[in-house]
Amino acid sequence: MSVTEEKTENEGGLWETVKVIIQALVLALLVRTLLFQPFNIPSGSMKDTLLIGDYLFVSKYSYGYSQYSFPFGLAPIEGRIMASEPERGDVAVFKLPRDNSTDYIKRVIGLPGDRIQMIEGVLHINDVPVPRERIDDYIEQTPFGGVQRVARYRETLPNGVSYETLDLTERGQWDNTRVYEVPEGHYFMMGDNRDNSVDSRVIPAVGFVPFENFVGRAEILFFSVEEGQSAWMFWNWPWSVRWDRLFKTL
Repeated sequence: MSVTEEKTENEGGLWETVKVIIQALVLALLVRTLLFQPFNIPSGSMKDTLLIGDYLFVSKYSYGYSQYSFPFGLAPIEGRIMASEPERGDVAVFKLPRDNSTDYIKRVIGLPGDRIQMIEGVLHINDVPVPRERIDDYIEQTPFGGVQRVARYRETLPNGVSYETLDLTERGQWDNTRVYEVPEGHYFMMGDNRDNSVDSRVIPAVGFVPFENFVGRAEILFFSVEEGQSAWMFWNWPWSVRWDRLFKTL
């Protein structure tokens, strides 16, 4: 084989490698944009449904597509296409209305036209209290090695969706609110950790969430590490991974 032929063959092999890499990147972008996008949980506002250090997949197709389904919100889409409305009780990722760029994850509580109010820590939907049952305490370790017990309830929405909520204090800041009337085309979102969640109850910070701002529905928790641990430190996984939370559906 001549030097020229060897050089041509090497260049051809390099180009094939580049094409494979480009195709893989395009495929990954399509999956992330149209099907599933990974997210990690940085705060405790959804305890104990979601914990700091959880990693989950969000289905992008569940509610159809808007400009916020695409990277940097650059797609020239008005409203939503292939739209399917969120259901009460869904755990959903959305863009914060005040800046349209920050990702939040909360539970869908109020639908368009609903009246939402908190009275003495009890959620009311359309003037009817949502049933909640006191269950065993949520127990977690404090940063100083102690144990904290938090009151935990099982709440059941009118459509039958049931989940657990935490009540850090009997007189939380948002345990008693005014009536929120959800506008058409908007949703009322709340965290399961009721006394430690900035959500639709705080109008200046979150408020009512436009349907257009929904990114997708949380589907499955695929990985989880203890708070303060790094997921990439695989040598710590035997001790840092929360093995009982892997592949948990939401």
